[in-house]
Amino acid sequence: MKLVFMGTPKFSVPALQALNESSHQICAVYSQPPRPAGRGKKLKVSEVHREALDMGLTVHHPENFKSEKDQIIFRNLNADVAVVVAYGLLLPKPILSSPKLGCVNIHASLLPRWRGAAPIQRAIMDGDDETGVCIMKMNEGLDTGPILSSAKIKILDNDTSKILSEKLSLEGAKLIVKVLDTFSSYSAQAQSEKGITYAKKIDKSEAKIDWSLSAETIDRKIRALSPFPGAWTEINGERIKLLNSKIIDKENKPGMVLNDGFSIACGTKAVKIIEAQRPGKSAQKSDVFLLGFKLQPGMKLD
Repeated sequence: MKLVFMGTPKFSVPALQALNESSHQICAVYSQPPRPAGRGKKLKVSEVHREALDMGLTVHHPENFKSEKDQIIFRNLNADVAVVVAYGLLLPKPILSSPKLGCVNIHASLLPRWRGAAPIQRAIMDGDDETGVCIMKMNEGLDTGPILSSAKIKILDNDTSKILSEKLSLEGAKLIVKVLDTFSSYSAQAQSEKGITYAKKIDKSEAKIDWSLSAETIDRKIRALSPFPGAWTEINGERIKLLNSKIIDKENKPGMVLNDGFSIACGTKAVKIIEAQRPGKSAQKSDVFLLGFKLQPGMKLD
């Protein structure tokens, strides 16, 4: 089939690679426009944009599809189907209806649970036992289209958003090729009206740790927000990001630093920090982190 690929972040790259190596033809790639990044605020292209250029593919990056010119360019590609993976825009009806077979999306949850922007983070934060990917025929709603296929994976106790994202990205890449190879054999099934939840975008205000909460809740938050934006607490006047952790069976006043490496008491039990990051520094394993950072047992964190 003749495809248009639409994606932006690293999560989308394995699907682009898998489709490029398949029997299908990618006639164009769409990605979000280059954005200012880093201290110099130089324009930086997306992960998908960079990968597509390396493959010799044509890349388009309109701000949106409101202009008739951009809609005509898309329509004139005469694609059989558009594959959308974390593109970053809600597609208007003229775009959704342009490909002969419509647009299909790889979504990183088991719909209708966790429709929306942050399904991976919300699944970890909410303590879900499993998640997965769905191949969905797109409509004008937010992740409301019928499902062509899905695959489940377990969420492990040591999964961060980064780790889980990589697993789901690879699973989605395999599944989209399988679906497109025998597209006509799949019958789209409407999503259930039960169990609908929305994965709203992560707000930075959510990232501060409340040590009065249970170790289970705090551990899930730390792993869910790793690596971005990073759950944080203030220590010695610095905002320290906590990027990985595990629950330990110890008790003390919430926020108390324990005499056990980088361990902090919670409302119930405690968390042992596995990885942390100081402002302007790289992330470090806790044993290395503590070589250059004084953490006094008995001190209390807010």
